[in-house]
Amino acid sequence: MSLKEKINTLAKENFQWVKQIREHLHANPELSFVEFETSEYIVKHLLELGLEVETKIVKTGIVATLKCKNPTKKTVALRADMDALPIQETNNVNYKSCKAGIMHACGHDVHSASLLGVAKIFTTLKDELEGTIKFIFQPGEEKLPGGAKLMIDDGILERHKPDIIIAQHVTPQIPTGKVGFKSGIFMASTDEIYIEVIGTGGHAAMPNLYNNPLLIAAELLLKLNTVFDDNNLHVIQEKNTVIPTVLAFGKIVGNGATNVIPDKVNVEGTFRTFDENWREKAHQIITKICNEIEVRNKCEITCNIIIGYPFLTNNKTVTNQSKYSATAYLGIENIIDLDYRMTAEDFAYFSQKLPACFYRIGTGNAAKNITSNVHTSTFDIDENSLEIMTGLMAYIAAEHLMN
Repeated sequence: MSLKEKINTLAKENFQWVKQIREHLHANPELSFVEFETSEYIVKHLLELGLEVETKIVKTGIVATLKCKNPTKKTVALRADMDALPIQETNNVNYKSCKAGIMHACGHDVHSASLLGVAKIFTTLKDELEGTIKFIFQPGEEKLPGGAKLMIDDGILERHKPDIIIAQHVTPQIPTGKVGFKSGIFMASTDEIYIEVIGTGGHAAMPNLYNNPLLIAAELLLKLNTVFDDNNLHVIQEKNTVIPTVLAFGKIVGNGATNVIPDKVNVEGTFRTFDENWREKAHQIITKICNEIEVRNKCEITCNIIIGYPFLTNNKTVTNQSKYSATAYLGIENIIDLDYRMTAEDFAYFSQKLPACFYRIGTGNAAKNITSNVHTSTFDIDENSLEIMTGLMAYIAAEHLMN
């Protein structure tokens, strides 16, 4: 029996075990950096599988180690995130979240369960493979500064010394059975922008006595939108390369009334792009525009830009090898070439440190009405995808160990 056939068989045999773990995690979600019960539950399974386990990294993070034959030959790290989102689940399923206002709406329960499934496959095959596998269970992907950054800062890459790192993410827009790859720059950096405009409030009927911060904030937003609409086609002169960019504001608060002008307005938004030099320059442009409008309107404007995740880049060699392995495992008809995404992922920190591959695994099924996007109250997966993603990740990792 070939390695592919063995992994495929084990993925089928372990499916119910992985499914049970996923449903337990889904029913018992925990928010970023407080995944204490989740961590204990995962550690229990890792120890039962006989793995070496380092725990309590950044409080809840885990790194498990499985040594195969000739363990120093090559080390492959596989990463899953564990945290949930502050969303009230509205699905009607027997594994529905039992915690009010908290839900695994981004599939991190799926990532963790499937990585445990991969670990179970490798414990069976460890005497047939060479090298070492590191299983990273990461807290806080959904919250700045990001659990990946904190685990790296804690020294896990120095202690565990992986040569490459691989992760997957559920994608309901891709049907179950298919998987997508993109080499090179894949996902955007993300920064949070908080702007406060302080004017002079007053009675709406006395315009000579107030300086309306709502109008100033409106002027500011329109100016920023105009400037950065042009810069969506910003070009790096020396490379003549277009850099996709998003500057968007999703929240504005000015607590006045029909006849009350407030003293201040708060605006919140996000900035995303794919180039660090342009990212820094864009921050300067945003700040400059705030300063200019502040002077022109004789008000006070503060602009706080919180630096978020960097852009995620997929190493060409690792990604091409992973795609080749996926083609062998699933068939070429089930492989999709992806475009870049303006969404962000803190796996980007790992991708900036190690040769990495971050791919998107299909979990949607229109026939079962499983089509809701991530970060929604009705998000779910076609659970048949669990068998596919455990087998696929195990096969990709095994092929990397052998090459």
